[in-house]
Amino acid sequence: MNGVTVAAVSTPRGKGGVALVRISGENAFDIAGRVFAPSSGKKLTEYKPNTVVHGVFSDSDGAFDDGMAVLYASPRSFTGEDTAELCCHGGLLVTQKLLTACFSAGASPAGRGEFTRRAFINGKLTLSEAEAVGGIIDAVSEKHLGVSLRQLGGSLAHRISGIYSRLALLASSVYAYIDYPDEDMTDVTVPEMRERLCETLAELEELRRTRRYGKAISEGVKAAIIGRPNTGKSSLLNLLAGEDRAIVTELEGTTRDVITEKITAGGVVLDLSDTAGIRESTDKIEMLGVGRSLEQINSAELLILVLENRLSEADLPVVEAIRAAGKESRTVAVLNKSDKGRCEKPGVFEYEIELSALNGEGKEELVKAIETLCGADECGDDGTIIVSARQSAALDKATQSVKNAILALESYTQDVAGMDIEDALAALGEIDGRAVTEEIVDTIFSHFCVGK
Repeated sequence: MNGVTVAAVSTPRGKGGVALVRISGENAFDIAGRVFAPSSGKKLTEYKPNTVVHGVFSDSDGAFDDGMAVLYASPRSFTGEDTAELCCHGGLLVTQKLLTACFSAGASPAGRGEFTRRAFINGKLTLSEAEAVGGIIDAVSEKHLGVSLRQLGGSLAHRISGIYSRLALLASSVYAYIDYPDEDMTDVTVPEMRERLCETLAELEELRRTRRYGKAISEGVKAAIIGRPNTGKSSLLNLLAGEDRAIVTELEGTTRDVITEKITAGGVVLDLSDTAGIRESTDKIEMLGVGRSLEQINSAELLILVLENRLSEADLPVVEAIRAAGKESRTVAVLNKSDKGRCEKPGVFEYEIELSALNGEGKEELVKAIETLCGADECGDDGTIIVSARQSAALDKATQSVKNAILALESYTQDVAGMDIEDALAALGEIDGRAVTEEIVDTIFSHFCVGK
């Protein structure tokens, strides 16, 4: 950061009630004092930090707005540096004038994620906590928001720190063995080390399994509603979307193309496609739609097969297409129109749900099945879920290194296993930022918006 004081607008660009300009760095208070004059006539720096002060904003042309200012003294600020937050009226022109005035007073433009990056560098946040800030901003489901809030509070950092500490103790025992091989200075025997490594491996595997659900709640899952014509596929899409997204009629073959809608099912984000009914037809346009439906079966991560009360002979081509794609374990069978009579579950799929797309009965059971297929049941009781692909990759490396250490103990000596333990520590250090390259840090914060 090299002593550079930066400023940026931290609220979305556009017309609104208020806008906030944030300044951070060693000259933040001086710069804020040059563009803001308290209504009391005092200097801004005469007020205690964390005090909201009313006043007037001005530039070289004079006053242009009134608003509020707050100073946060280092290290008790978001970034860990002296920070000023200036709140003006939320017009495009007035906000730009205030930011320009800050630049004229000595501030430099902040880069993407600059303030959160400084919080990480100054030890206010671990890298996983900094990523959680982005998760809160990007969250489209309540579950993703909740997970991000817990990670911002340190849930993942604490979990990783515990694993790291236990592995570090084992590494120190190995160092003692290496330094004093003839004096048996190590306090951990080979069987004890193997047992502890196996316990660590089990915990790492548990964390890795949460990634499937983490991806589902943060990035989304490609899903498709499939079936023969007139089973209620479009009605089901409308039910899950909460609005009439697809045309519904009693005529077969109404849906000729793929309609995709982003929805949430419980905590899971679905890129959900309603497809044309799969059947033989002489209509060339309809058969083009059928071809696209078959493509969806092959490409979707999750399938919702809609049946009408029971599995009929007309449904068999769809079932065979699911089997051919190897998607039986990723399919929920919905026996629709349960309001019209008794349903007969075919016993073909693990999840077979009775539902009425007309009145919504069975929707909660369907949502629960979708969440389970997306890995909700594989998450631990503490709510720690891996949502970041970067964190997942680091966990994969740590897990493999611990496996290698266990194998090394069986074939070699503790010092050989120690090298694998060090590799595992390095991988875990990438997650919370205690051992991470500048390139990785740059990549993470490049995805943040300016002003955060």
